Amino acid sequence: MIWTRREFVKVSALGLAGGVLAGQPLGAWTRGRRAEFTAIRRNVGIFTERGGVVGWLINDDGVVVVDSQFADTAPLLLQGVRARSTRPIDALINSHHHPDHTGGNGVLRDAVQRIVAHERADANLRNVARQRGLEDESPFPDTTFGESWNLTVGDENVSLRHFGPAHTGGDAVIHFEQANVVHMGDLVNNRGWPNIDAGAGGSVHGWVDVLEAVVPAYPEDAVYIFGHNEAGAPPTGTRDDVAFQRDYFLAVIETAERALAAGRSREQAITIDSLPGFENFGGTQTRLPLAVGIAYDELVAAG
Repeated sequence: MIWTRREFVKVSALGLAGGVLAGQPLGAWTRGRRAEFTAIRRNVGIFTERGGVVGWLINDDGVVVVDSQFADTAPLLLQGVRARSTRPIDALINSHHHPDHTGGNGVLRDAVQRIVAHERADANLRNVARQRGLEDESPFPDTTFGESWNLTVGDENVSLRHFGPAHTGGDAVIHFEQANVVHMGDLVNNRGWPNIDAGAGGSVHGWVDVLEAVVPAYPEDAVYIFGHNEAGAPPTGTRDDVAFQRDYFLAVIETAERALAAGRSREQAITIDSLPGFENFGGTQTRLPLAVGIAYDELVAAG
């Protein structure tokens, strides 16, 4: 196994020598959290710790990683990958720009051949770095795409598609074609209140359109990886879970439409703390009135 000095320092600094070793299931505990590698299908799996659910492909010919979580959890991810393959990481794909999915980019930078993201996700990352004065320190994507991008790694083809504005303006859906596993990024927060980043190009109506386009775009028996999962729900699922997320946004839009039809103001429309059919959602419930407010704004703008 060949390590660059910077990789070694980043990983060993966390003191995880006994945590994630070759041949052992990942069960490293750090500050009360558990890091796990879980195989799904045909050399594709997930890594979970703190932050967005990471997807990975590790086969005899290369490695692909989807998202990097945070800077303090990415060393666990990197160490687990290194325990399973000595090959270079062909691509680190950012599903979108949010820090719980890209905060570990700097940790992985020297270990990957390219960082890939949608062009709007790249722009969003650069905007955030500029606002925080970190333009000279942040590792940005060096490969961007508009509608689609593909990479073949051994016997697996990895295809990326951008279906339109939804969670942000730069969400990518990643399909491991032979394994038939689809990483959705934050386009699905399984049984949790989803967040719409309107300032970064997100859209409630657009999110509905994207999810309705995703379901028929992939085989019926595809396994979906979700960027987050709440209320005891799993981090993977089926197209029924994707459709359930769409149904939530349809209910949000209907709520905003009723408010407008009744002549209620935006301020009145967002005084909502529950939504029939979605009472068991977990996570940050204040995202519900946020979603209703954005849907209200979009309806007003559309006339």
